[in-house]
Amino acid sequence: MDAPSASGDEVSGAPQAPGDEVSGEGILRRQAARESAARTYARSLPIVPVRARGMTVEGADGRRYLDCLSGAGSLALGHNHPVALEAIRSVLDSGAPLHVLDLATPVKDAFTTALFETLPPALADRAKVQFCGPAGTDAVEAALKLTRAATGRHGLLAFSGAYHGMTDGAHAASGGTPARPPAAVPGVTRLPYPYDYRCPFGVGGRQAAELSARLTANLLDDPAGGVEPPAAMLVEPVQGEGGVVPAPDEWLRRMREITAARGIPLVADEVQTGVGRTGAFWGTDHSGVVPDVMVMSKAIGGSLPLAVIVYRDDLDVWEPGAHAGTFRGNQLAMAAGTATLRYVTANRLAERAGAVGAVMLTRLRSLAAHHSCVGDVRGRGLMIGVELVDAEAERDEYGALPAAPGLAAAVRAEALRRGLIVELGGRHGAVVRLLPPLTITDEQAEAVLDRLADAIDAAERTARRDRRAADPTPCDGAQR
Repeated sequence: MDAPSASGDEVSGAPQAPGDEVSGEGILRRQAARESAARTYARSLPIVPVRARGMTVEGADGRRYLDCLSGAGSLALGHNHPVALEAIRSVLDSGAPLHVLDLATPVKDAFTTALFETLPPALADRAKVQFCGPAGTDAVEAALKLTRAATGRHGLLAFSGAYHGMTDGAHAASGGTPARPPAAVPGVTRLPYPYDYRCPFGVGGRQAAELSARLTANLLDDPAGGVEPPAAMLVEPVQGEGGVVPAPDEWLRRMREITAARGIPLVADEVQTGVGRTGAFWGTDHSGVVPDVMVMSKAIGGSLPLAVIVYRDDLDVWEPGAHAGTFRGNQLAMAAGTATLRYVTANRLAERAGAVGAVMLTRLRSLAAHHSCVGDVRGRGLMIGVELVDAEAERDEYGALPAAPGLAAAVRAEALRRGLIVELGGRHGAVVRLLPPLTITDEQAEAVLDRLADAIDAAERTARRDRRAADPTPCDGAQR
């Protein structure tokens, strides 16, 4: 059966076939009719998952897919991993309460212990943890509230290309994407994030990272710099939604030096980079930087909703009740999270992610040599981005080609036809993002790369044919 249209909307007015009320097409039709215009993944990935295990998802139409979205990175062990399922069942079978607000429980104590064992020792030795609402954006809000209370300041240092969530404070700190323009909020100073392929300074590499650091220090020290005294600097070790842009280790160390020297708490948003995703347990581990606050969600819940912040004890100035949330005591998520944290550690899955990711990056860069539409391949561990560009256009003054979001959308659709789930990101929506589970096998990694290569080839051929149809005149002016 052919997949429904990519928009997910065109089927809304179609007549129902016999039995359609229980079919995948019927479910998609009702979703389009009932759910808000804000839905996203459902538009670009018009499938109805009914079963999943590991990296494999089966749709209602019987087709199977390799999932390189992994719940936007929340499924460190893939779908329905046995250790997570067993942890959930053990809580359900024990008769333990599932809803406990912030009361102490054995399940919570085990989770906190497991979490602290993964932290940099310099933070773990003096850490406090606050359980927030269920999503990463809630944890970002908590981190902003905490640092403002602790410092008495209200400004914020954030970065271009960042994404921290959709609640007001987190959105204000985000740099914005085509679908989510940045919020203009007083007090937020947006700084350039090192991005070699589209370097804001036009130089790239270590020189660009140093220029970024110098600009940051200069703005903070200039009495006429216009920077509201910052309560924190909020940074992603690898920008995810921003296009899979890893922060250079030396640059991150410089940000740590700059903030520490000026008494500015450094907040690391590890929502997507944590729990082994980048080849180290936490994204900041690569640089040796110890943040003052770490924001965590996604994979720490073992596939279930959970969000926390971990921070230095001297920042713990909150009064009782200063930050709360009804569902911050999710016992099932804590149990699944404990099992996931310990499984990742015991099986050295962070190291495995680094090794498999390096192989995938090497092959993708080889692929780029044969496809002029691949402008850049980058990533860290199993957080990989392929930036697609318009190879027929003029390069900018720094040598970069313009982004090709239409081509990227075509590659995503072609990948889905080949049984591969990927999503897009980046400032222009032109970066194909790969976030496979850390449990990916060598054979699955090869299959992902084969299917993606075929998808790029097919989308590129179609784009080339469409260009010829739009302009049939041969480029060299010869008669046809």
